[in-house]
Amino acid sequence: MAGHDHNHDHGHGHGHDDHGHHGHDDGHDHGSLKSYTIGFVLAVILTAVPFWLVMGKVFSDSSTTALILLGLGAVQIVVHMVYFLHMNAKSEGGWNMLAMIFSAVVVVIVLSGSIWVMYHMNHNMMPGMPDAHDMRIRP
Repeated sequence: MAGHDHNHDHGHGHGHDDHGHHGHDDGHDHGSLKSYTIGFVLAVILTAVPFWLVMGKVFSDSSTTALILLGLGAVQIVVHMVYFLHMNAKSEGGWNMLAMIFSAVVVVIVLSGSIWVMYHMNHNMMPGMPDAHDMRIRP
């Protein structure tokens, strides 16, 4: 028993490492100062532009402004996921991307359903009430 070596692998996949390194080089991009700076600058731009669009009343039609804001919001979500959460098609064997797509589909369904319900509730609220232009003061 004196010749028994305690540093070999017993076939359990738990090989011991004499250098103290525990395999952090797993193929994931953990970010660099450059990537965080790019993400930060893009996030600031994608926050400032919608603020300017709304406060400056750049578009006279509010629905045009709303569509542009939704588009810029979607772009900002992607920027945050790529630059800060480090999500891409390679991370976690593609499962992160699949989970993101599923989440995006659920969010689109919930938001569009909520907007649809609120629009129809507003449109159909108290249908017996006359419109403002039908109300006349009669002498």
